[in-house]
Amino acid sequence: PATLVGVRNEDERLIRPDGLVIRGLRHTRGWSLRDLSAAISEAHESATGLPVRLAPRLLSSVEERNALISYATLCWIGSGLDCNPVEILLEDPPGVPSAAS
Repeated sequence: PATLVGVRNEDERLIRPDGLVIRGLRHTRGWSLRDLSAAISEAHESATGLPVRLAPRLLSSVEERNALISYATLCWIGSGLDCNPVEILLEDPPGVPSAAS
């Protein structure tokens, strides 16, 4: 069905997370990058029954450089931090015109 293809493409769209917000939420919980990786795995498996693993190295690049990630990955990080993915989305990345421009 066309709907499933649309959802899949949406999940794979690259977006820029707010690394400082993610780091702040992680530090508030007293977690290391490995702790966050484990929390993401546990949340995803609990919700879907399927294993997922985000390497601490990827999480580090997200926190330090706001590395581009898929929307699905943003959602996984949000579930690991128990927050809405919108809360950890960088609204106006530097050097990228905003939607209002």
